[in-house]
Amino acid sequence: MSSITISNIKIDYKVDSIEMLLSKACKKCKIKKSDIDSFKILKKSIDARHKPDVFYVYQIFINTKNKVKKIKHKDIIYDKKLKIYKLPKVGSESLSKRPVIVGFGPCGLFCAYILAKCGYKPLIIERGEDIDNRSKTVESFWNGDKLNPESNVQFGEGGAGTFSDGKLNTGVSDKFGRLQYILETFHEYGADENITYDSKPHIGTDVLKECIKNMREEIKSLGGEIRFNTRLDDIKIEDGKVIGIVTHNKDNDKEFIDTNLLVLALGHSARDTFYMLNDYLKMERKTYAVGLRIIHPQNVINMGQYGTDDERLESAPYKLTYKSEDDIPVFSFCMCPGGYVVNASSEDNRLAINGMSYKDRNSGCANSALVSHIETDVAKGSDVLANIEYQRGLEEKTYNLCDGKIPAQKYIDFKNDVKTESFADIGYELKVKGEYEPANIRSILPDYINKNIIEAVEYFGNKLSGFNMDNAVLLAIESRTSSPIRILRNENFESEVKGIYPAGEGCGYAGGIMSAAADGIKIAEAIVNKFTNEDLRYDG
Repeated sequence: MSSITISNIKIDYKVDSIEMLLSKACKKCKIKKSDIDSFKILKKSIDARHKPDVFYVYQIFINTKNKVKKIKHKDIIYDKKLKIYKLPKVGSESLSKRPVIVGFGPCGLFCAYILAKCGYKPLIIERGEDIDNRSKTVESFWNGDKLNPESNVQFGEGGAGTFSDGKLNTGVSDKFGRLQYILETFHEYGADENITYDSKPHIGTDVLKECIKNMREEIKSLGGEIRFNTRLDDIKIEDGKVIGIVTHNKDNDKEFIDTNLLVLALGHSARDTFYMLNDYLKMERKTYAVGLRIIHPQNVINMGQYGTDDERLESAPYKLTYKSEDDIPVFSFCMCPGGYVVNASSEDNRLAINGMSYKDRNSGCANSALVSHIETDVAKGSDVLANIEYQRGLEEKTYNLCDGKIPAQKYIDFKNDVKTESFADIGYELKVKGEYEPANIRSILPDYINKNIIEAVEYFGNKLSGFNMDNAVLLAIESRTSSPIRILRNENFESEVKGIYPAGEGCGYAGGIMSAAADGIKIAEAIVNKFTNEDLRYDG
């Protein structure tokens, strides 16, 4: 038996099939299809550099039934071993109380999953609802009901990523195979296999919900416990070590939970928790970006990216960057092909938005944030939490502009600083979850950001035809791009208070589903490598 890794297999998208892929792979390495014992697609990407001639480019791994003659070719590697993630080895230090994880987003989910698989039976507390009830609450809010500050687009099972595009790509390195393990785990619990090899994997909010529910049930079957509608209100410390936490549930009951190991897998919107933790843990302000979200007809983006709007191709994404005349970067963020702009608020009388897509990405609209890093002196004050107050100020302005509805403006009107009166003439239907209203949004952001966004849109129009169309629509405000703070931790992932592990996006160590999940795995590895699970007690 031989194994062969074959790269750069190009197939015209119009004739793409597994049969065509195997035929081209065999031809390239000079074997017969009958020689193949098994195969696995390792990577699939799109090459549209010579649009409208668009190709899929594959990398494939083949096991043959017998040894085959090797040939020299830059795209062929023989007997290469695939990288396989291995669970961490259990340590020896005594741990008498079960680990507690605060937050059940991607970071908390994968931290809990690894700990459960290694026999540590973690307790997870999540301030929001389980996915099914949370989804009902969010849909009701989008339809005009009152915001639930404890369970919304930001808080609840699955975290903020549950109501997002569900992108599963990241720029972090993967020498230990964690990222591939995350993708394969999502596939194991309900996602399509293509997420394990697509160069820009996308799961979609609808499929992600089912995966998370299935993983939750596996964690429970392994002895883990999840308490929803349970918020972290305080931590208890003695002699520089955590000894427990105080929680608050929807019935206004408080409970002390005895633990000496606490993972803070907070989301980037857990502002009240950050204020409480500031009394105990060292934090620092972190650079983050704010801006607006822009909607285009998806066919405009498809034509710009592919040179065709052929339905056999997936809805086209984009990633764009620009440096303004003031030398300030402006960039697209959380781009959602075939998606929706959603009201992502989590605090009363404040409004924030985000983008979301379902698996099929067929809304007919593309949207993306266009954001710029805030200048260092914009969020004035020496307080480490000043960035949070700056975010809140922007969100209050946005809320007040249209009495809680999402303010929206045609791009031509934004350029000319005049209020949009109607969207009846734009030629397509806006796809927005939550009530919205025509407005002039120029008053929300600082003038320099408005100016830089206009410069960027015009520049992007030269790179992606149609991007600067007059009837593109801008909506406010994109203020939750990342956590505005970082809770400091050492090389062992612990804070200055022993037993507390700051983790994931909210604590400043990730950005997006994949990097947050990977950070959760790192925390679990550190815990498992250090402690034995033999002394654990489970007293409720």
